[in-house]
Amino acid sequence: MTTPTINAETQPGLETIREALERIRPHIHRTPVMTSRTMNEMAGAQVFFKCENLQKGGAFKARGAINAVLSLDETDAAKGVVTHSSGNHGAALSMAARIRGIKAYIVVPSNAPAPKVGAIRNYGGEITFCKPTLEARESTTDELVARTGAVLIHPYNNYRVIAGQGTCALEFIEQVEEGLDLLLAPVGGGGLISGTALAMKGLSPETWIIGCEPKGADDAFQSKQAGKIILQAHPQTVADGLRSSLGDKTFPIIQKLVDDIVTVSEDEIIEAMRHIWERMKIIVEPSGAVAVAAAIFKKAAGFADKRIGIILSGGNVDLDHLPFKR
Repeated sequence: MTTPTINAETQPGLETIREALERIRPHIHRTPVMTSRTMNEMAGAQVFFKCENLQKGGAFKARGAINAVLSLDETDAAKGVVTHSSGNHGAALSMAARIRGIKAYIVVPSNAPAPKVGAIRNYGGEITFCKPTLEARESTTDELVARTGAVLIHPYNNYRVIAGQGTCALEFIEQVEEGLDLLLAPVGGGGLISGTALAMKGLSPETWIIGCEPKGADDAFQSKQAGKIILQAHPQTVADGLRSSLGDKTFPIIQKLVDDIVTVSEDEIIEAMRHIWERMKIIVEPSGAVAVAAAIFKKAAGFADKRIGIILSGGNVDLDHLPFKR
C-alpha cells in the first residue's frame, strides 16, 4: 500500500492536521457531540461533549496512532511499530498496525487495566510487560527497538500522533456551528491538548484552550508555571491515562497555545464520572471525566454562560474496579 508521508520532525500546522483527517477518515468514527440540560445547569454554561469514548478502540488515541502508521513510508512500515502504553495508545497502535498489515510490539506496565490489555491483544498487538515506572517502560521499549528494528511511535511525543489527535478538534468545530468560547481537554503526555490547541487556534483563535489534569499528576500545571518541563515524579491518580510526563514536542505547543491549565481532585474526578454515567448514560473512564470535573466544579474563571466544549477522551474502564463502586 502506498501512502503519503508527513515530515515527522516538523510541528504540524492546520493544513497538516486537515491532511491527517483525510488520511484517517475511512478508519475512524466521526464521534457524536452530545448535550445535557442537567450538565449545563451544573456547569452554569452551555456544554458540548465530544464523545471520543465512542471512538474505535474506545478512545481518541485511534486518531494519532492511525495517522502515524499510515503516514510511514513503505521501508519503515515493513519493520513494524513499537510503543509503550498503559493501554489506550497500545490498543490504538495495534489497530493501526492491523490496518496497515504490519507487526505491533507494545510495552505495557504490569498495573495496566485489564480491559485495555485485552484490547491490545484483540487488535493483534504483541505484549511485553514491564514494571510500572517510566524508566522501565522506556528501557524495555528501547530493548524491543534494538531487537526487532521496529519504528517507535511514541504515545504522545510524536508530531504525526499530535497531528492525528488534532483531527478531533476539527470535527468538533464542524459539529458546533455556533462556535465555542472555551474548549477543555485532559492532559497526560500532552498529545491531545497539543493537537487540539494547534487545530483550534488555527481556525478559532478566540477560543480559550484549557488543559485539565489531576492534582495528583499535575506536571503540566507545574511545567506551564515554571516555563520548563517538570517531570512527573510519583503520580497518584485514578486517571491512569494521565500519569505520563510532558514531552519536548508537546510542551512548547502547550506553553505557547494553551491558555490555562487547571487541576481537579480525585473526589471531583470520580463525582464527575458518576454524573456522566448517571445523567448522560454513557461510559467514560476517569481520565475522560477530568475535563468534566473542571467544568462542573468551575475550576477556571469565565465559565458562566459560556459555550464550553469538552473532549470525553476515552471510555475504557475496568467494570470490576469502578472507583465509585460501593
